[in-house]
Amino acid sequence: MNFGRKNRDIAPERPLASGEATVPPALRIAGAYSWRILLVAGVIAVFIFLIIQLRDIVVPFMVAVLVAALLVPLVQWLVRHRWPKPLAVAVAMLGTIAIVSGLVFVVVAEIRSGYPDLQRRSIAAYGDFKQFLAGPPFQIDDAQLNGFIGQAVTAIQRDSQVLLSGALSLGSTAGHVLAGLLLAIFATLFILIDGKRIWSWMVRLFPRTARTAVDGSGHAGWITLTTFVKVQIFVAAVDATGIGLGAWILGLVFGGFPLVIPIAIAVFLGSFIPVVGALVTGTIAVFIALVYLGPLPAVLMLGIVLLVQQVEGHILQPLVMGSAVKVHPLAVVFAVAAGSFLAGIPGALFAVPVIATVNVMVKYIAGGEGKTNPRPTAEELLPNA
Repeated sequence: MNFGRKNRDIAPERPLASGEATVPPALRIAGAYSWRILLVAGVIAVFIFLIIQLRDIVVPFMVAVLVAALLVPLVQWLVRHRWPKPLAVAVAMLGTIAIVSGLVFVVVAEIRSGYPDLQRRSIAAYGDFKQFLAGPPFQIDDAQLNGFIGQAVTAIQRDSQVLLSGALSLGSTAGHVLAGLLLAIFATLFILIDGKRIWSWMVRLFPRTARTAVDGSGHAGWITLTTFVKVQIFVAAVDATGIGLGAWILGLVFGGFPLVIPIAIAVFLGSFIPVVGALVTGTIAVFIALVYLGPLPAVLMLGIVLLVQQVEGHILQPLVMGSAVKVHPLAVVFAVAAGSFLAGIPGALFAVPVIATVNVMVKYIAGGEGKTNPRPTAEELLPNA
């Protein structure tokens, strides 16, 4: 009787069609996997396409999530010390805006105060460069150099329509940046004020049997995201310290390196923008070294910038960041590369936190931690939400 019951429980095999019977079993299995993989890849591609099309909304929201991941622990600490929550949120938001604005103000004020001297020295450096071109082996006199400059001006005038459209595009981009900044500020504010209720609403979108696992995975992903933000600040501080210290040492050796503090602050702020931020801030440091100190210090400053960037790219980002967010260093490198290829600078900025957060959430659900060690669901945490 037991054997008969077991036989009845086993589903009968589907009879193969006449043509399908000639296909080897390995090829049938490969085909079954292939169309499922293609289906998943198609869904992912559509999802990425929608994100790119809605980037003016998605990017500010993701920036808000990163900023909130930094400020939520501060707000919770203030609330635990009996601060009213609205006051704690206001202090966190206004304090962050004040710190960032103060750093930007220091950079702008220092550069503005040193601009006349920088302009004078730039003109002198240009004269020295002309003398260098006039000597061997180039033998380029003023007439030839002026001819090259005239050709460049003619090309610019010929392509003025392209430049005009580029200027209009720049103005449109500036408008998008301002709108995105306002969206990021408002989104951050609402996450700090009502983040639990927002998450409760998102959890309730899932079936009731899956809410415990979804809520637990979200909690694990949020912890990883806050760790990422803290480590990113550490990486930016190391970049700023390395390049600023190098500029200060060159000033001691070669007799004065101006704008050391603005350069360090600019590097700190620029390090949050992959590729372009490091490139622009490093170029500023090399240019100032060339104008004030000469070619040899400029080459040394370039070497310092490249060394710091190599330390960040090959040690801090893969090892420190990878160990902090529980992602293999190789995955960190390829995530940044893939994000840059798909979405440019925003893709490089958000690649690592997205990969790290998704990795932790998937491991939480796949490992069954929601069943063995369940957290209370968002509905239980907020019964009146």
